[in-house]
Amino acid sequence: MANRGEIGKDIRLARKALGYTQKALSERIKVNITTISEMENGRFTGSFVIFERVIDGVGLQFEVGKKRHILPQWDEIEALFAEDDE
Repeated sequence: MANRGEIGKDIRLARKALGYTQKALSERIKVNITTISEMENGRFTGSFVIFERVIDGVGLQFEVGKKRHILPQWDEIEALFAEDDE
């Protein structure tokens, strides 16, 4: 499953592909333009009903799947545990 930032990017791309501005989408689906902006920027923490309205308004759907565990690359692990020389 994607994180909020990835979902927001997908919403923005779908909206633009339809030729909608945030304002036009806002008026069409009756959701505040600020809410649409928050979603597109990965900062939305509101109602799932509103989230559904927005994704439906741009032709997307929400799907739930099993959680994937992504392990960091070895170089990233070394960097996490490296002592700070400063």
